[in-house]
Amino acid sequence: MTEPTNEPTPNISEYQLGESVGYLISRVKSTLSNLITQRSMAELGITSQQGSILFMVASGKCLLAAELAREYGIDASAVTRLIDRLEKRGLLTRVRSNEDRRVVRLALTPEGHAIAARMPGIFNGVLDNLLNGFTPEEVGFLKSMLRRVLVNSGEQTGLTRDAASHPDSKS
Repeated sequence: MTEPTNEPTPNISEYQLGESVGYLISRVKSTLSNLITQRSMAELGITSQQGSILFMVASGKCLLAAELAREYGIDASAVTRLIDRLEKRGLLTRVRSNEDRRVVRLALTPEGHAIAARMPGIFNGVLDNLLNGFTPEEVGFLKSMLRRVLVNSGEQTGLTRDAASHPDSKS
């Protein structure tokens, strides 16, 4: 067995982490999530992920656990645990379909709807702080580039190559 070493391998020591687009996107996502969680915990007593799930259900984008798993890139068991927590808090319920008993839709309770309605304000407030000093054109360009990355990934995002080139509002 070889002794562990603290010497970085040459390829690793030469890699400029701060210049990696993937690293920067990951750090921005982590920072955004942490800031939203700080604010949503203080104001609503929920995490950013819980608030985001409530918002996705309220908007109609994700009404099934499988849709949430795809949207967030997490496994079904993690989504089930998140849904269990939200259901235990009385923020959403599972509703079995009358047409197909195998299908279980998610529905918000009145309290869940109230929280979901407050999430865009939290999202926008955090983003406004993070994008402070950006011009509307720069924000539009950033969004356009991020949309193109998603389109290039081949993910089913609902975006087309044409939609990826149109800038719009800040958030």
